[in-house]
Amino acid sequence: MSDIIKLLPDSVANQIAAGEVIQRPASVVKELTENAVDAGASEISVVIRDAGRTLIQVIDNGSGMSETDARLSFERHATSKISSAEDLFSISTKGFRGEALASVAAVSMTELRTRREEDEAGTLVEINNSRVTRQEPCSCATGSVFSVKNLFYNVPARRKFLKSDSTEFRHIITEFQRIALAHPSIKFSLIHNDQEVYRLPAANHRQRIVALFGKQYNQNLVNVETNTSIVSISGFAGKPENARRSAGEQFFFINNRFIRHPYLHRAVLEAYQGILPPDTVPAYFLFMTADPGTIDVNIHPTKTEVKFEDERSVWQIMLASVREALGRFNVVPSIDFGPESAIEIPVITSDMPAPHSPQIEVNLAFNPFDGTEYRRPDLKWKDDERRDTRGWESLFTVTARSATTESPEGSAGQRRFFQVKNRYIMCPVISGIMMIDQRRAHERVLYEKYLASLSDGPKPAQVSLFPVQTELNPGDIVILDEIKEHIRALGFGVETGNGTIVTITGHPADSRNASPLAMLETLISEYKLTLGDPSINARERVALSMAKASAIPYGMPLTHQEMEELFDMLFACAMPNYSPTGKTVMNIITLEELDRRFS
Repeated sequence: MSDIIKLLPDSVANQIAAGEVIQRPASVVKELTENAVDAGASEISVVIRDAGRTLIQVIDNGSGMSETDARLSFERHATSKISSAEDLFSISTKGFRGEALASVAAVSMTELRTRREEDEAGTLVEINNSRVTRQEPCSCATGSVFSVKNLFYNVPARRKFLKSDSTEFRHIITEFQRIALAHPSIKFSLIHNDQEVYRLPAANHRQRIVALFGKQYNQNLVNVETNTSIVSISGFAGKPENARRSAGEQFFFINNRFIRHPYLHRAVLEAYQGILPPDTVPAYFLFMTADPGTIDVNIHPTKTEVKFEDERSVWQIMLASVREALGRFNVVPSIDFGPESAIEIPVITSDMPAPHSPQIEVNLAFNPFDGTEYRRPDLKWKDDERRDTRGWESLFTVTARSATTESPEGSAGQRRFFQVKNRYIMCPVISGIMMIDQRRAHERVLYEKYLASLSDGPKPAQVSLFPVQTELNPGDIVILDEIKEHIRALGFGVETGNGTIVTITGHPADSRNASPLAMLETLISEYKLTLGDPSINARERVALSMAKASAIPYGMPLTHQEMEELFDMLFACAMPNYSPTGKTVMNIITLEELDRRFS
């Protein structure tokens, strides 16, 4: 029997490695941009075409490479970052594995042009499917230019599973934002299909956040600053009133490396306990600095997961840092025990006169049994408000009249509805009392209506007399461009230009959201929440997002007629019992349960 174990060819081994490191075009952007940062570049440009399918080009003015280094950089496990096993425990750079370029070259047509400052000529290297097809001197500026063309051209199965251009470009923006946030002193630019998406000058962290996510963030952040022997934390936490339902602007960095850390995320949420609106997530941009020897970054191929030597202590420091920052900026109630707020208590000394006893005036001639009416001189009673019961009868009458107004019963044949806490609609039914969640009920009504409208044709819009303009970050602009035609068909008027300015010209006529701007923000936020669910198709995703953005908010008072109309529309739906996201819309307290409560 012949031997069955064999060594894989380098091209196959590289494609297997690429499956771990290069998952989509955004992975290429991440690896090449991080290499440019490690090369000491002060200016980095990322050029994308067709969301990375056709071209990904990263241009930097870093140190460049010699002819030999340019050729070796595409070999597996070739790196300038480590030279011994001990170096793995003190890593401060990003691309230390030596797999990125080999993995990229295994699934694309890759070209590198690079030159060191001291060299007269640069080097050109072309690699297709892990094979060097060209290497020669060339003319180029100091630094490196990596051009990755036709990604996954030789792996059709991988290329077939790429998402739409808008989805893939959203992932590219996310990776670009992470690197740009970690290195605000570097100039960055991002160009997609010849349109400039970002041009970021060198700045500090706060300026970089505002440049990436919009001017509104400048007023919505509080400083976080803590220094300990275990870890130092700096950055910003968002104010709770600006928290959103969808995750997005939550960033952890350790030694200028973006990381995901659910354990520390819970520490941040714990710091916001009791002050966040329901089902929302606050924004935060937190930069940690620690001894590289106390963290392990080599536990995941994409290097976005790390392990701390003392994670519990880091958790406690993170919790205390964010909570202290929120309290310092009066975001949460705090008690100031400083001397300036102390109450001044007088001290009795021997030379102070003795205090006088209080003087009380007493009518010694008053007899409660002599039948005469006593009237205090400081009270002015009306003629009909004396000691008889007429005043109490008047009070009772006013109270009863108020109760009748809040719970209108109408005629004998009219159904009865009343609102509890401007959140629940209550109405008597044969079996007991029905409770309806007004927002979830309206979501169900609008969801089925919008879903039908996407098939039936455009619906009328309520045109705004004064169009509203707002600025969105490029990631949200990509989402808006993706759903723009759908939401226009539902009556939401929105116009986008070449930049990040959006004009809202109208909203659906049946919308109960008073602010078109708030409606747009909710729409995008809700759409993000549905992106990770493959069971929801595009039409359902848009209808669900629009329903949540347009539905009656909690806290809105409703008239008896509005409650009755909502009741009728709900029970005309195909699935009145559940909201579009599967939450309970109604509940019934049975007569038997009511009887038990009074037994």
